[in-house]
Amino acid sequence: PRHYCVVESPVVRNEAGEVEFDKNGQAKLIHADLDIRLASADQAPFPLYPGEVLRQPVTPLKVVPANSALRLKAVLDFDDETTKEQRKAGDEWLFEGPATYIPRKEVSVEEQIRATVIGSNQAIRLCAKKEITDRNGQRRVTGEEWLVKKTGAYLPLAYETVVSVENAYVLTDKKALHIRALKTFTDDFGKERMNGEEWLVTHTDTETHILSVYEQLVAVVDVITLNSRQYCVILDPVADGKPQLGRKKLVVGEKSFFLQPGEKLENGIQDVYILGEDEGVILKCIETFEDQQAGTTRNPGDRWMIRGPTEYIPPTQVEVLTRRKALPLDENEGIYVRDIKTGRVRAVVGETYMLTQDEELWQKELPKQVEDLLSRDPLAERNVPTRNQGSDKSQQQGTTTQASGA
Repeated sequence: PRHYCVVESPVVRNEAGEVEFDKNGQAKLIHADLDIRLASADQAPFPLYPGEVLRQPVTPLKVVPANSALRLKAVLDFDDETTKEQRKAGDEWLFEGPATYIPRKEVSVEEQIRATVIGSNQAIRLCAKKEITDRNGQRRVTGEEWLVKKTGAYLPLAYETVVSVENAYVLTDKKALHIRALKTFTDDFGKERMNGEEWLVTHTDTETHILSVYEQLVAVVDVITLNSRQYCVILDPVADGKPQLGRKKLVVGEKSFFLQPGEKLENGIQDVYILGEDEGVILKCIETFEDQQAGTTRNPGDRWMIRGPTEYIPPTQVEVLTRRKALPLDENEGIYVRDIKTGRVRAVVGETYMLTQDEELWQKELPKQVEDLLSRDPLAERNVPTRNQGSDKSQQQGTTTQASGA
């Protein structure tokens, strides 16, 4: 029971199942044909007539377990009684388990296929080898790829190929996905994406995301966090999904956000300018804007100064030139200050002074003799002649020698 064998060139039998003989008493044969014989009801053995060849010995029938199938291929045209279909030579189909496969001479077994188990947060990527209708009733063209996300075991059809198993990306408030579209399609959120378009998928959209066949992962983006004493400037900010090329956007903490595709930070995360009583910053306007703090209009090229104590965040239209600190001067100390507009130089002595936006320190060049005198110790070197005095004495001695020789 549950065995079969294959006989080549079987004998010819009539409608009653009896063997037909020719006039010479020889059994008639169907040459080059195959006959698959199963166990009979009475389990009676049978002989091989002259000319019959045992092509395949007695073999157990193939048992197909659950979640697996046999991929069959027709080698001859025949009518399939089980499915009521007409099979053409070259057709392929599946024989799904659990069941016992009864072989036919018109069919060859190509391979055994096992189901792919789809876990939670997983999907399998399928590719169609020819035009088919998938298990969901959707038409697929040759070479088309799609995802199956339903959890459980999936048995691919005869003309379906499992390309890969895709794992979902888990999104948190600290990570997002930077995705690029490979062709125009509608994403999982119902939004149409154009070919080459880039966008972010964050935890506000979904907790987990499996890349579609038309999506490409560019990078995993980390969140940018600003505290209450930090700010940053974003170049080419994105508004309504479109980048505003050439523009800038000021973001002040406390805040957490993701950089959209195409955005970048001008100078990274910067600290707010915290100015003390003796500190200030020199600013320069690079674009016309209304200065709300001073209540005036700033034009490109304007320079002004912000004095402490205060904290200052420069707008995008302002460039910080330098940070200055007041210089405390004793009654015997002073500095030379030069006005960069008029060129006038003046001395400031004996007070605490902070240079304004139109002033700079001026360095006075002293003669060599004055520098030597200033560098001398008035007590230890009071009797030591200077260089000029020594040269003058040597010149006088030389003159006296020449006079005596004469």
